[in-house]
Amino acid sequence: MFNRLKEKLKNWTKKVVESKEKPAKQKKEKLAKEIKVPIKFNIGMEQFQPDLEQIKEISEKKGEKEIPLGVFKRIKFKVSKVKISEKEFEVYAEELEMLLLENNVALEVTDKMIKELKEEIIGKEFLKKEIEQEIKDIFKNIIRKILIEPFNIIEKIKEKSLDQSKEPYIILFCGINGTGKTTTIAKIAEHLKKKNLSCVLAAADTFRAASIEQIKKHGEKLNIKVIAQDYGSDPAAVSFDAINYAKKNLINCVLIDTAGRMHTAKNLLKEIEKISKVSKPDLKIFVGESLTGNDIIEQVKSFDWAIGIDGIILTKADIDEKGGTALSVGEITKKPILYLGTGQEYNAIEPFDKEKFIKRLGL
Repeated sequence: MFNRLKEKLKNWTKKVVESKEKPAKQKKEKLAKEIKVPIKFNIGMEQFQPDLEQIKEISEKKGEKEIPLGVFKRIKFKVSKVKISEKEFEVYAEELEMLLLENNVALEVTDKMIKELKEEIIGKEFLKKEIEQEIKDIFKNIIRKILIEPFNIIEKIKEKSLDQSKEPYIILFCGINGTGKTTTIAKIAEHLKKKNLSCVLAAADTFRAASIEQIKKHGEKLNIKVIAQDYGSDPAAVSFDAINYAKKNLINCVLIDTAGRMHTAKNLLKEIEKISKVSKPDLKIFVGESLTGNDIIEQVKSFDWAIGIDGIILTKADIDEKGGTALSVGEITKKPILYLGTGQEYNAIEPFDKEKFIKRLGL
């Protein structure tokens, strides 16, 4: 997972380090060749490094035949530090911008990451041997700030279940066609069952052909009740029926499927707004595809504007080699990623973990 971005970030940090090491190394090698002295050598078990500038000065003096021992320094006492100038950073900032954009990080998020990185590393002294890891650690912290800490859905449902009102916990799912929204709802239903929480599915997608059959099929496989009406019926009415069924049967949670509306269709967005007003969901989740890239930004913005989403589920994360979509939606919406879809099976879903995500990026 995220192999492309992982490899590119690794290569980028190496280039920054090498840009500081190469000129100094070349200068040393040239000077050592001129005065015919090795750059490093051993005496017994200890490694020494001569002061090449001082040796050159001594060797140029006429009649000087011996080089004093004072010009030799134990390498273990030599601490080498480097600074990255603004000019040096700008050379590599352009390359970093390109690799982030190529890996589905939105432009505004890319700009913010580079700006924060610049503030953290320009003019700061780094130990030469630690600079690569230090840059990676700074990147980690930037990503940690971008990604909102996810809340626990199971705990929220259990909290409401303890309420004496006996009201079910209502979750409304939204997103466009083809992202795996209905399958994701089935995965969440199975996840709830494993946590001993009951649920009912509302087939409120009365627009797309075969959508009702699809969710009914999931319900049969999972042995979970599906509330549905005919195609073309009012989706808000389906949601209302499902909520009433849950109240009468003391069911913990209602999962509402909705039509995969194109985010540019205002009339369809108004329809989901109506569903939200009627059902009064406790949680509104946007389901998007990791592989979509920057298109997901406009999608999530539109749904957030229409109903105010609370969290995000990203599907197809198992085949996402880039990883930038999670950073983009996290920064732009300021909403947490709750789950990652990692396959077609009902158990192929995992709670989002920031540290695990960063580790997958190779940082």
